[in-house]
Amino acid sequence: MRDVIPAALADERVDRVVAMVAGVSRREAAELIAAGAVRLDGGAVTAGSTRVREGADIVIDVERLAPEPPLLADASVPVVVVYADDDVIVVDKPEGVVVHPGSGRSSPTLVHGLLARFPELADVGEAARPGIVHRLDKGTSGLMVVARTQHAYSSLVAQLAERTAGRVYLALVWGAPSSVVGVVDAPIGRSTRDRTRMAVRPEGKAARTRYEVLRTFHRPVPTALVECHLETGRTHQIRVHLAAIGHPVLGDAQYRGDRGAINVARPMLHAARLAITHPTTGERLEFTSALPPDMQSLIDSLE
Repeated sequence: MRDVIPAALADERVDRVVAMVAGVSRREAAELIAAGAVRLDGGAVTAGSTRVREGADIVIDVERLAPEPPLLADASVPVVVVYADDDVIVVDKPEGVVVHPGSGRSSPTLVHGLLARFPELADVGEAARPGIVHRLDKGTSGLMVVARTQHAYSSLVAQLAERTAGRVYLALVWGAPSSVVGVVDAPIGRSTRDRTRMAVRPEGKAARTRYEVLRTFHRPVPTALVECHLETGRTHQIRVHLAAIGHPVLGDAQYRGDRGAINVARPMLHAARLAITHPTTGERLEFTSALPPDMQSLIDSLE
């Protein structure tokens, strides 16, 4: 495949560009570069860290990759579709559902359920996570956008990279931040103690979360309902940032949010609002999702 580097990707690492343009994983992008299957302005790329310039001609021989085994559709996986057209699908993911295969998990995932309803997704994006441009953790509920075409996939990936897609979460946290509104601006990287966890680390990737305290509660213990706006999209970003300022998400065992005073089965985190620019029409689309019953019931019990 052949493409021209747009302004939005200028000065990005070539391995990241290959992953986005070709719809492959970063590992596969690195394999393509190592195999000499990526060329910039006619010259073979030898390092994934090479930066690209706007207007550069990129050629990617995706046929050099070994084919991935096909994913099987599974109609038993719950898929709540709140919007769908020829380009995009917006789903309201229930808590407890894994978005895509990985880390030893093959099925069932949201992707398997999506393929049962939208089989054309098999040809969009990465083979192991067709159509997926961002994800929610297993325990997080709420809105996700899925690309239905390769054009939509490229557009949505770019919107996330350029921070023009809007994502707003609601979280119940321990205690209440001292400031009603604030920003957590702290880099996030993989924990050196536990590779399944993320942590605030100086050498991590830039991460920024804006928050606003919507309600505070005092009984049975001090807690707060907090609205969080993602300005970046790092793994576990909201959970890590809230824990870093001393207010972990209720029920989040991974980040010190599981405490005996209130027992809940999962992190009380919900993707409540989503805004994107339609890849074809350019129209701004905005979606909202009501709190799931477990979060709403917990809020109703607090004073």
